[in-house]
This record gives sequence, C-alpha cells and structure tokens, in this order.
Amino acid sequence: MPIPANALAIMAKAPVAGAVKTRLVPPLTAEQAAQFYRALLVDQFEHLSNIAGAVRYVFFAPADAETALREIAGTDYAYLPQSDGDLGARMAQVFVDLWQRGHRNIALIGSDLPALPLEYLDQAFARMASAQSRVVLGPSQDGGYYLVGMNQPTPEIFSGMSWSHERVLTDTTARLNDLGVSFSLLPTWFDVDRAEDFHRLGQLRGGIERAVSYLEKIGFWPASKL
Repeated sequence: MPIPANALAIMAKAPVAGAVKTRLVPPLTAEQAAQFYRALLVDQFEHLSNIAGAVRYVFFAPADAETALREIAGTDYAYLPQSDGDLGARMAQVFVDLWQRGHRNIALIGSDLPALPLEYLDQAFARMASAQSRVVLGPSQDGGYYLVGMNQPTPEIFSGMSWSHERVLTDTTARLNDLGVSFSLLPTWFDVDRAEDFHRLGQLRGGIERAVSYLEKIGFWPASKL
C-alpha cells in the first residue's frame, strides 16, 4: 500500500505534575497545571482526528509515556518516542523518522495548543505539496512558532538555535533567508503558557471544551472574570 504523502506529527509529554506547563505555576499548582495540560491534550487530539489526508503521529516523552498518551489520544494516531537532545535535535529527528517512513510533506506541532484551526493545517500541506514553500512556519503570539512544515530536509533551522524566547521565529526566518530557502507563514496562533492566556481561550468557539471545563472546575473560568 502506498505511503500517504502527508504526515502530521504532534510532540507530546505525559501530563505529569512538575513536568508540564510549569510557567502556569503559579497561579495554578503543579498538579492543576498537569491536569489542565491533559485537558488540552484531549481537546487537541480529538480535534485533530478530523484532519483529512494525513497520517497522524504522536512523538512522546519521556520514554515510558506511550501508554499514558495512548489512553488520551486513542487509535487514530501512531506512536513513536522522541529522541534525546535539546528541542532542536528532537524536532529534527521527527522529520528524519517520518521521511524514512516515506512521507514527503511533514507538519510538526506542539501538543499544548488550543484546538488549531484545521484550515491552517490544510494551508500548510497545500503549500508543501505545490512546492510553493520548502518550509512553512506558523507564528505564535509569543514570538516562536506553533507549526513547522517541510517538504525537503532542512536541518539547519534547528541546529545551534536557542529556544523559548521571543525571537525564535525571527531567528529562524533570518536563517532561512541566509540559506536561500523558500518559506511562507501561516496565520498567527497561540499556546497557553501564562494566566493571561486564559483570556484568549474565551474568544474561541470550539475545540476547547475540556480545557474550559477544567478551568471552570478549579475556579479560573469564565476568562472574562480573570
């Protein structure tokens, strides 16, 4: 059976207190932050099951997290472990693993996003398939990117980069320009790393039901009152 051209990879961690969403502590406790992350995971995985025309993968961490993430994401996804190394090395290896499996157009996202509009993913795959862009980036409101897609190996955008600061996208596009690599940008999206990001959740209309329900349960909802 031919391997589908498109692959969607989601990098995810087990929702363990103290290991996820640590920038939300405080105002949340470490356990609350982990449970909120779990709710985001359930919402996102269910939402992404609606994407058509792409094989879906969960790249999990730590090495023993597969069972926990299978319980959350279910059978719509294939599961592979993340490699060792910093974030750049781990992202680069995702692309290597999926190209070796025969995929041509690969989009990689994080797991802690509010339900990503499916049209953004459709745009990413369309641009990669048409060779309009060798690399596609989805800018996030914190200065990084929520999606990176490629239709040809371009490991230089991960090597020697620093992460988790407001110039990640700027540094990445500068490097692409220096390399002469064509790229394009998707619409901006966001993740939830700070309490003020809860307000943005209140502007969404779907795909965040469990995250909202959990915030309401612990007294952090409605966002308009935060």
